[in-house]
Amino acid sequence: MPVEDHAHPDTEALLRRVIEIVNNARTMPMSNTIRLTKDEVQELLEEALDRLPEELKRARWMLKEREEFLAKTRREAEDILEQARVAAERMVQRTEIVREAAHSASRLVDDAREESSRLRLEAEDYCDQKLAAFEIVLERTIKTVAAGREKLRSTTPPDGTPAHLALGEVAGTDKGMSEAEEAFFDQDRA
Repeated sequence: MPVEDHAHPDTEALLRRVIEIVNNARTMPMSNTIRLTKDEVQELLEEALDRLPEELKRARWMLKEREEFLAKTRREAEDILEQARVAAERMVQRTEIVREAAHSASRLVDDAREESSRLRLEAEDYCDQKLAAFEIVLERTIKTVAAGREKLRSTTPPDGTPAHLALGEVAGTDKGMSEAEEAFFDQDRA
């Protein structure tokens, strides 16, 4: 059969055509030997051989393109993995920074609480000392007032003048201050 019914058959189609011719060939009478049309088979095989380099070039080109595509895909995958690794490292660093900041904040809060407690205790001690000193002054003042009142009750003026005026005269004389009056003024020295 001629090659005319296939406009541009590829090498595989030509080889399949040769196989078909061999399979359909008639056997010689009284023999297993087949009879082939030598010219037709030879023509198909030669055409297949002529096309074989072109097909090999295309196959090699396709393999090369496939390898380039796979390499490009690998590079893209590696880039994506690298970006993911860098992003993960950043996230870990941020997490570490946040953890460190929380730890620092916790330390600062603890330090502030300790300082506040120390200052509060110092303020309480200071107030207690001042109140104790004031208590002493008040006790002296109370004693001085009590002594002064007692003195007023025990002294009766001879001319019938009220006791508080008579005491003022005594304080205004050159005799100086009495012991009770001195105790009253001792509060400034305390």
